[in-house]
Amino acid sequence: MNRSRAVVLLSGGIDSTTTLAVAKHQGYELYALTFRYGQRHEKEIQSARRLARVFGVKKHLILEIPLHLIGASALTDDIPVPKDVPQDKIGRNVPITYVPGRNTIFLACAVAWGETVGAYDIFIGANALDYSGYPDCRPEFIEAFEKVANLGTRAGSEEGQRFRIHAPLISLSKKEIILKGISLGVDYALTHSCYDPDPQGRACGRCESCILRRKGFKEAGIPDPTIYAEEQQK
Repeated sequence: MNRSRAVVLLSGGIDSTTTLAVAKHQGYELYALTFRYGQRHEKEIQSARRLARVFGVKKHLILEIPLHLIGASALTDDIPVPKDVPQDKIGRNVPITYVPGRNTIFLACAVAWGETVGAYDIFIGANALDYSGYPDCRPEFIEAFEKVANLGTRAGSEEGQRFRIHAPLISLSKKEIILKGISLGVDYALTHSCYDPDPQGRACGRCESCILRRKGFKEAGIPDPTIYAEEQQK
């Protein structure tokens, strides 16, 4: 069984970048998987490309998955991205930025690619503390999908291989994630978190993702390297 290779879901944000750093630190040969799924914050793909180069991944695959054709999310449809949500309200319910089936689809693609290249360790930056209410970022989802991966693949059912879905940040706060990344040498200036950047690609500073990012850096006692549009307008 080849445990030297890993497929890492890489969006270009804080969580997936830290997860990439964790996988590299553990000695895996990295296969990074990014999706262009019709998201309005496509700047994250540019970040993912830069990060893949910085981390020296073996291969970086960008898949086209037109989830905007399904819609029903503020990230892929003509629905306003919520702004200025109080921190104590974030995560109480599944938000309108939830993309139906996204992590299920992404993990299925990661398993398919992993089976093809012989990478049976799949890394995802899912987080259950600062997860903003997304049901596909919970530990029980990750555990269930690992069972599906091993039941529904030739590698798992016939060849004696076993897929493992790693979610190393699942129980960490955003502060702890940032500190972990810093300890592993992550340059967070290369990451992008905003759901609704302006035409120049600057983060809005007001969506839930920006709010959680700013909160994490503040609690970590580290300056946030992001350029926010609202700050430049003052």
